[in-house]
Amino acid sequence: MTSDQRIAGIELGGTKIVCGIATGAGDVLERTSIPTRGPEETLIDIKNWLEPRLTGATGLGIASFGPIYVDPASPRYGHIGATPKTAWQGFDLLQAIREWTAQPLVLDTDVNAAALAEIRWGAARGHENVVYVTIGTGIGGGIVSNGRAVHGLMHPEIGHMKPRRLPDDDLDGMCPFHGDCFEGLAAGPAIGKRWGKPLNELPADHPAYAMEADYLGQLAVNLLLTASPTKLIFGGGVMNCTELLPMIREAAARHLNGYLELTDPLNEREELIVTPGLESNAGLLGAAALVIDA
Repeated sequence: MTSDQRIAGIELGGTKIVCGIATGAGDVLERTSIPTRGPEETLIDIKNWLEPRLTGATGLGIASFGPIYVDPASPRYGHIGATPKTAWQGFDLLQAIREWTAQPLVLDTDVNAAALAEIRWGAARGHENVVYVTIGTGIGGGIVSNGRAVHGLMHPEIGHMKPRRLPDDDLDGMCPFHGDCFEGLAAGPAIGKRWGKPLNELPADHPAYAMEADYLGQLAVNLLLTASPTKLIFGGGVMNCTELLPMIREAAARHLNGYLELTDPLNEREELIVTPGLESNAGLLGAAALVIDA
């Protein structure tokens, strides 16, 4: 694929959908944001914006929130799974898009796609083993191993692993499936329920930061010791609080207790745990990367 070719992308998130046109060089030519509502009305908005812009595109990448069936051999390929977004449960996303475009479609999770984009154009260039974590409405994670996104029974669902509860945390947990998993304790809704405000509306010395950093530090340790990434990227709306990243690094180092060095093995002057290089375009460019890699 040449660097000037046009690629269409859709990033489906819990609160908003981003649609856009990018080039093979990773430049975003056009983009728009659409509120995530029910599937039917949301897909109408996507079609109305994107369909007129598909002329000359070489493919359409779809980077979706999960759980979603990503195995093309599965009879449920392209269907949304047991999401807390009840209106979307069981929705055949891929078929709904196929009804209005003949473009070649490539599908993966938003976080797997974002990891591939960060490897190609962003904070993980030069790396083949990368984990991308997003902390927002929920907590999701994409794992790329030896340059390929990890699939299996479904795809990584790291937000539903269980942390070690902090003794001063009396929140039951917000996950409708597991209560006090990482998503239930450390995603945006849990922060709002516990403290009455989102993290970015609290002062930097508020205890919310230390609690959030400890949970995310635990998550970092779990990922480092299982997926063994050489770059671990934390993104999503909660990470817009810039004070949080160094606190996560400190918490991860504390929990590791000297077992691993948290430096980039390809360049030890750089950090292993970082934020996205592509910022808010990671998911959209991830959708484009799916088309390129296919």
